[in-house]
Amino acid sequence: MSNRLVPAALAAAFLLTACAGGEKPKAPPVAINEDPYPSTYVRYPGVPTVIRHATVFDGEGRQINDGTVVIADGVVQAVGGPELASPASAQEIDGRGKYVTPGIIDVHSHLGDYPSPGVSSLSDGNEATSPVRPEVWAEHSVWPQDPGFSRALVNGGVTTMQILPGSANLFGGRSVVLKNVPARTVQGMKFPGAPYGLKMACGENPKRVYGSKGNMPQTRMGNIALTRQTWAKAREYKEKWDKYEKEGGDMPERDLAMDTLKGVLDGKILVHNHCYRADEMAIMIDMAKEFGYKVTAFHHAVEAYKIADLLAANDVCAVMWADWYGFKMESYDAIKENIPLVHNARACAIVHSDDPNYIQRLNQEAAKALADGIRAGIPNLSEAVAWEWLSRNPAKSLGILNKTGTLAPGKMADVVMWNGDPFSDYSRPQLVWVDGALMYDASNPKRRPVSDFELGQPGEGDTK
Repeated sequence: MSNRLVPAALAAAFLLTACAGGEKPKAPPVAINEDPYPSTYVRYPGVPTVIRHATVFDGEGRQINDGTVVIADGVVQAVGGPELASPASAQEIDGRGKYVTPGIIDVHSHLGDYPSPGVSSLSDGNEATSPVRPEVWAEHSVWPQDPGFSRALVNGGVTTMQILPGSANLFGGRSVVLKNVPARTVQGMKFPGAPYGLKMACGENPKRVYGSKGNMPQTRMGNIALTRQTWAKAREYKEKWDKYEKEGGDMPERDLAMDTLKGVLDGKILVHNHCYRADEMAIMIDMAKEFGYKVTAFHHAVEAYKIADLLAANDVCAVMWADWYGFKMESYDAIKENIPLVHNARACAIVHSDDPNYIQRLNQEAAKALADGIRAGIPNLSEAVAWEWLSRNPAKSLGILNKTGTLAPGKMADVVMWNGDPFSDYSRPQLVWVDGALMYDASNPKRRPVSDFELGQPGEGDTK
């Protein structure tokens, strides 16, 4: 059955039934939030692989010295000590002096929507024509040939990313979660089964963009008023569709913007909210309760430390930088201990990039936050614990923790072997696997993804 329109023959059958029995026909279900652009991702081929004698951070806060990681059939088969057996015909890798971690997950990236080269013709991240644009989807701007994807993989060990629209709008559109692999289409990168996200924004950006044009919102109270008005419309839209699917009758008129917001109210689409100040995050939590949805994560969240207990109580993640602040007024009141303080309150702390360069060194950003937390005397911090900020917690916020984010049997083998302690400025990825396929080998120039755009460019694509 179509997920968009009731076929004419089927509609006629319902009418005949109604006329014969005198009963109002029940409408067939209409899955208006079903993905019309499904993932076509197919994992690259891999071979059974065993890494031995490495230091392993499993992403769940555990460190294993002289650790072993077994990969086969695209998934992690086992994680433990030297006693683990190897599958038949497995490739054995000596990990002495190396570290093995889950692949890094960046929950706030604009790669593909703001690709390199950064020219105006490739600036496709903000549909800044109205403050309410939930109908746009980030994936429809993603350029798979963006060289930033391979830079994030080979320099940063990033295996999964959420690509978000920009923050000019109160409702910026849908996000998409991608596997960091070369593909000809965005569907070929699309993480199978990952929920969509809705990008929302509060604070300076929307009121600056539209207030400067003499339009609403021009103030923070305008931000909230227009956002509430939009959610009120979304609830009415959802009620119409719920009634139609329960009772039948005339099918409501489709509205692509409201489809996205209905998806949020139905619990199928996750809210990722750009928000810096503590007071505004608290207001957004209250608004979510007013209209019956949940904020999954606040992004940037430089004042998260002020309301860390509130975030923990409401199961909201804080997506933060280590020390990037002060570039506008709402980012002024930051502290370097923000990430570890949020973690210490038992809230979900995440390190993110929002930048094509930062995404190449998120391990170093986590290292800075860890050092600042230890220096401040925050207890129970370690490198193994801090890796949760880079893989487990991001996976949780994206609704994919059951599939990736930790080194556990049955999970996707998104794995990085570092040439040294990944919390050192001097360490880099040596080997990177995505779904058990070796996508990067620092010692082999042929095992490095190069986009079609780069082929033929000076210094690129040379495999001699």
